[in-house]
Amino acid sequence: MATHVALLRGINVGGPGRRVAMADLRRVVSGLGHADVSTYIQSGNVLFSPAGRDTAALAGALERAIADDLGVTTAVVVISREDLASAIAANPYPDEPDPRFVHLVFRSQDPDASLLNEVEAAVASSRRSGSRDTAQFVGRTLYLHTPDGFGRSELAARLTKLGPGPAGTARNLATATKLLDLCRGGEG
Repeated sequence: MATHVALLRGINVGGPGRRVAMADLRRVVSGLGHADVSTYIQSGNVLFSPAGRDTAALAGALERAIADDLGVTTAVVVISREDLASAIAANPYPDEPDPRFVHLVFRSQDPDASLLNEVEAAVASSRRSGSRDTAQFVGRTLYLHTPDGFGRSELAARLTKLGPGPAGTARNLATATKLLDLCRGGEG
């Protein structure tokens, strides 16, 4: 069973230069000495049991290997199975019946005061324009609730462009829950 998940940001979206075949991605991750390597869907979700436990070091090594071997520069966030379970359990929007309307933006570091202020300002601006969307941090995970859809969300567009800062990448609650199930030995 995989003990960690690597989340790649922005691959297989946005046209040429961002395409990565999952078989190639599995080969690169396995080539770094990791075990239990598998992928889930085409958006850059890699399940694996790493040779080490330092998630920042694992992410950095994966970023370098993907760039060197596949020619794609992408941010990678590595999260342990236990931290993924904690992030799902901490969902501040448990009453949303559709898990596709709750996104978890996994970040490589805790947010600083500046980032917290940016998120608060973005939420306030969104509310003033009549949106029902909202967002909040719990630990290093930013939760984004878009009850009218992620693709139509002004708040989502604004929050996905926050930076500079530590790496972050979003997955909806349905995908995050599936990744946790796969880490626990569920079928893909």
